[in-house]
Amino acid sequence: MKLSFNNKSKGSIKKNILFVCVENAGRSQMAEGLFRKYAPSDYEPISAGTVPKSQINPLAAEAMREIGIDIGSQKPKELSEEMIKNADKIINMGCMGKNFCPTLFVPKVLDWGIEDPKGKPIEKVREIRNEIERKIKEMVEEIGKENMNN
Repeated sequence: MKLSFNNKSKGSIKKNILFVCVENAGRSQMAEGLFRKYAPSDYEPISAGTVPKSQINPLAAEAMREIGIDIGSQKPKELSEEMIKNADKIINMGCMGKNFCPTLFVPKVLDWGIEDPKGKPIEKVREIRNEIERKIKEMVEEIGKENMNN
């Protein structure tokens, strides 16, 4: 899979990677934390949701703490036009309710189709975390290749 990052932000210091889902309480928050850990310093992750919850899924936060990443202080955020406009790349984590699926509102989005950890036992949340981590590492590797070619 080839990821291409637009170069609209060449003049700015950081390239913004936007992770979106519906509630911004699990998958996209985990992706933000993992991307922050693995990505080059000139990239800035942000996550948001179309219908954000009031707090992070506690099991998602627990699963991330197990691998040394604290997302417990992150807050769910509502997806805004400004976030979309400023993003160099937008990744949809997956959809629960099709009525609020970010792909309905966001153009040119990469859809990862990751299962929602909501209501799942910690073992399943760990599996979801590991899948997100694998995809983040692949993405960071692709960024590294692109940066070498520029």
